[in-house]
Amino acid sequence: MTRKLILVRHHDKPDDDRVQIFAEANGLTPVSCRPYLGDALPDLTPDVAGVVVFGGRQSAADEQSYPYLSDEMAWITRCMAADVPMLGICLGAQMIIKVLGGQVGPLNGNLHEFGYYPVSPTPEGRNFLPETLHVTEAHYHTFTLPEGVTLLATGDNYVNQAFRFGDKVYGVQFHPECTADIFRRWQQSETTAYGQPGAQCREEQDRLLAEHDAAQGLWFNHFLERLFLKEVG
Repeated sequence: MTRKLILVRHHDKPDDDRVQIFAEANGLTPVSCRPYLGDALPDLTPDVAGVVVFGGRQSAADEQSYPYLSDEMAWITRCMAADVPMLGICLGAQMIIKVLGGQVGPLNGNLHEFGYYPVSPTPEGRNFLPETLHVTEAHYHTFTLPEGVTLLATGDNYVNQAFRFGDKVYGVQFHPECTADIFRRWQQSETTAYGQPGAQCREEQDRLLAEHDAAQGLWFNHFLERLFLKEVG
């Protein structure tokens, strides 16, 4: 039986990120779902290997403007109850935190992270992230850590960068799914954060991308293997 990896997306195609590439290379069937376009969230059938809830420009704190986020959070709750391996990325991580009773929102001072920033493992996070790694960031929101959530990675500007809940639910504030090609598209977007406090200039981004993108991709691929193909230690 071919197993499915459900991908909840908040942006338009192309679907050329590292999660999609990983699924296709490892015998999993990627099933993309876009609730913002009216797609129904899939049933959690026995052939579901896991779930990835991606980021987006929406705010998890603004369900009134984005009512489909409420449906997604109810579905995330069902995923947890069914013990389905799950990864939340940026907005996806923030929705997991909200489901668990935490808070999300911007830092004081409107501080942005846009570019490639170092994150480091906590003592509890060394199985998740063995050493400091430069990762792709594109956000100005953060989240609290509700009871039962373990902090796995931290950064200089935003302390809460990655977490685990139980054995199979993970969230990251950063974007390890982002390839160099995807980041190039982000650099050309009309909604870039250039000029905002904390955001890197394009020249610095280009330099750091060349230095660190391959290592980020290698780490992320190993993490996806452990989460969706075998037990995470």
